[in-house]
Amino acid sequence: MKKFIQFVKECAGELRKVTWPTRSDVLSSTKVVFISTIVVAVILGLLDWLFTKGLFLVF
Repeated sequence: MKKFIQFVKECAGELRKVTWPTRSDVLSSTKVVFISTIVVAVILGLLDWLFTKGLFLVF
């Protein structure tokens, strides 16, 4: 039990050293991920549509 308490104290000490992101940092990163996801989804959707049309032309 003594080792566990020491472990928890050391974890808390390390967490105090962490540089946590600000709210604006988190929001800007979230926006980048959201927009990137939409762009990739649109590109993949267009490629899927093009390949489907191409296959119907061939077969």
